[in-house]
Amino acid sequence: MNLVTANIPLPWLWSLWLAGAGLAGLLAFRARWSMLADTRNLNVFLAATVAVLGLWLIKTGIKPGLSFHLLGATALTLMFRPLFALLAIALVSSALALWNGDWAALPGNWLLMGAVPVAVSWALYRFIDGKLPNHLFIYVFLNAFFGAALAILSVGVASTAFAALTGAYALDYLLAEYLPYYLLMAWSEAFATGMALTVMVVYKPEWVATFDDRRYLFNK
Repeated sequence: MNLVTANIPLPWLWSLWLAGAGLAGLLAFRARWSMLADTRNLNVFLAATVAVLGLWLIKTGIKPGLSFHLLGATALTLMFRPLFALLAIALVSSALALWNGDWAALPGNWLLMGAVPVAVSWALYRFIDGKLPNHLFIYVFLNAFFGAALAILSVGVASTAFAALTGAYALDYLLAEYLPYYLLMAWSEAFATGMALTVMVVYKPEWVATFDDRRYLFNK
């Protein structure tokens, strides 16, 4: 879902800007910025951000504000951890806002398509990391495949609820014509994320901050 300003009532718009400002403040003070001082890390981060921007540009929609595209949020979360994943999605959202000229909807899009899937992906990773054995299959299948599917489904539920609560579209219409398509998107998101993470942990494990080959590969 790509929010458009015309569909957001003014009180909701101000609330989204306040929430977005709070999240931006958390990012500014808590992120370990020294990580990007390393040219290699910066290049990987920027390349991943551009790749996700490409995914967001390939989209389709049924009505204004009701669009579908792959997110890449789970891959970013596993590669860079949540704060830098949020930064990457903020850059992507800003680029699209500049392209579309709809800056007022920027924080809403960042929160809905950034904060929601990143939070879900990170919570699932932390649960799996603490409760299940360290194994490559578990990491890739649960964190990447299942995590990506769950993340985009959470965006579908959140965007449906938001559109209904703001009065942009009727709930019956959203449940019949919008939300079910996220089941199809979940498979695409899971496949793309799972394949990308599989290739990276095999050939470039240093690109994935949440993956340690000494834990997941050695003596397995």
